[in-house]
Amino acid sequence: MRSVRRAYYNQFSRFYDRFVALHSRDTQGLARKFLADLLPVEGGGSVLDICTGTATLLSYLQAKVGRGGQVVGVDFSHGMLKVGREKTRSLPNVHLVEADAGRLPFVAGTFDAVTCSHAFYELKGETQHWALREIVRVLRPQGAFLMMEHDVPSNPFVRALFYLRLTFMGAGRAITFLRHEQDVLEGYFESVEKVVPPAGRSKVMICRKN
Repeated sequence: MRSVRRAYYNQFSRFYDRFVALHSRDTQGLARKFLADLLPVEGGGSVLDICTGTATLLSYLQAKVGRGGQVVGVDFSHGMLKVGREKTRSLPNVHLVEADAGRLPFVAGTFDAVTCSHAFYELKGETQHWALREIVRVLRPQGAFLMMEHDVPSNPFVRALFYLRLTFMGAGRAITFLRHEQDVLEGYFESVEKVVPPAGRSKVMICRKN
């Protein structure tokens, strides 16, 4: 099944950015900038972005850490990373690594912060659990995990459609995670804070390591 999903994303990478541009109202990248601005990382820090896709967030993270910092994007799709490398070619301190979010190829305590933008809910099965364990492992003491996702709509009808979409995506575990999100994250991190961008629609969960 994992090989099928990888093949799907490899093919989808050819149209992914156009698809997002068509359906997203965040045409100026305000949500991504909002996420990067929340990072508790000074210039010269190190940030890992898991499920980085076509690396759209990485330039915002690079602007946050400056030339003295390091930004690493991880994705299991070779196709997505191929597109991402074209985007980040001019950023010398940005690196892309092909790897699974549940098995990160980094030593413990490597990063000041880890981010994930609109992708964590799509992780299947036990991968969410292993990804959270790996995030905690690669974070330095007092490091932070920032997860941006679409917030659950308050309108009952729209909320039903939102859950229906996740079900059709095969992300049944994501629905369970959503309903107990705060409790689940607090099982891995010392503190969890929810922040809503001014434009709404999305949310950022700021999770801090011991």
